[in-house]
Amino acid sequence: MNKFVIKGGNTLQGEIGIAGAKNAALKVLVAACLTDEKVVIHNVPLIADLFVMIDIMKDLGADVQLEDHTVTIQLKQFAHSSIPLDKAARARTSSMFIGPLLARTGEAIIPNPGGCRLGARPIDRTVEGVGQMGVDITYHSEDGYFHAKTKGLKATSYRFPKSTHTGTETMIISAALAQGTTVLENAAEEPEINDVITLINAMGGNVKRTAPRQITIIGVEKLHGSEFTISPDRIEVATFAIAAVITGGDIFIKDAHKAHIAAFMEKYKATGAGYEIKENGIRFFANGTLRAVDVETGIHPGFLTDWQAPWAILMTQAEGVSTIHETVFENKMGYVADLKRMGAKVKLFNPKVSNPEEVYNYNLEDDQPEYFHAVRITGPKKLHNAVMTTLDIRAGAAIVLAALAAKGTSTIFGIEKLDRGYEGFETRLTKLGASIKRVIEEE
Repeated sequence: MNKFVIKGGNTLQGEIGIAGAKNAALKVLVAACLTDEKVVIHNVPLIADLFVMIDIMKDLGADVQLEDHTVTIQLKQFAHSSIPLDKAARARTSSMFIGPLLARTGEAIIPNPGGCRLGARPIDRTVEGVGQMGVDITYHSEDGYFHAKTKGLKATSYRFPKSTHTGTETMIISAALAQGTTVLENAAEEPEINDVITLINAMGGNVKRTAPRQITIIGVEKLHGSEFTISPDRIEVATFAIAAVITGGDIFIKDAHKAHIAAFMEKYKATGAGYEIKENGIRFFANGTLRAVDVETGIHPGFLTDWQAPWAILMTQAEGVSTIHETVFENKMGYVADLKRMGAKVKLFNPKVSNPEEVYNYNLEDDQPEYFHAVRITGPKKLHNAVMTTLDIRAGAAIVLAALAAKGTSTIFGIEKLDRGYEGFETRLTKLGASIKRVIEEE
């Protein structure tokens, strides 16, 4: 098991670039499999999940070439219609191959997907939508696979009962080559979805946002090759911005202004932390006393759920009492136990909500009595070192931030999860002045 050993207290300063968005990169790889021609994608983040997806595509018969941060894909013909179970268990986006497989082979055998376990994360919304496109799809509990067949994908009108990022993208990809016009209602609006739309249109598709939370896809007979550049990762922007402030530092983030961070900036400004918007990026820096600011996560254009764990670290250093209310996932507060170990004054609670069906974006039946949906943070509190284990990508980033600001030397196990979402995390932090070392232990 790999671990980070972090000596806290160093001031982070300097300049850093932002990788391509993880939540766009993995999905555009799937979209590239809709054609038998060559697709070139630039600015891909070199993260573990990307390599898993590349392995899956190669297993499906694709020729994939990766050079620096550019990947070239050509899937002339699918070798088979099944996704390997071992690989699918490591990347949730593996389920999205159902679209290209059905469109080009008429059959898809897809395992129940993996990835970080942030509550139930069901794909029932995707299965139901694809099932309305002339697809016979059933789940076989004996092998853990969804088995889907079609004699030809047909357009549909489908309304998602809850907003779903991956479900929206899967339906877009599935409808791109379907016969007729598909209309998706209550579709997700996250900016990473626009990367998928832009690529498909560059390949000869016809996908448009035709109204708020509505996407119309006019199916075409064939898509062709194209070239595309992935947008900057807005989660990374927030992570490094917070790293600057909690260490009393000053970091310039190149291309941060190109990311969709309006909701983050609104709350960040309210804390009194420093920033300077420049032509080619944004400078974030410590600026004296921080003010406590409440946040509630939400679907786009709200405060991103993947910002909330790092935001909690910022709030441990803010003057006053702040609350974070998580509404997107039912079980995403596990990192709070680590903050307690580090001396933070934090308390989990469940807010009184009169209309939970409207407030919470997860399926309410997946909620459990032991889950907490909010945390109250009283600050500022000096953090001290601790031994911790990474629960998921963003919780892992949060405890790394906490360790950077803490007194003493912390150890963080399970950092393989961080590798799924951040490219060269410790290397980039070290260049900014952090004392962080990766230790590989022999089993």
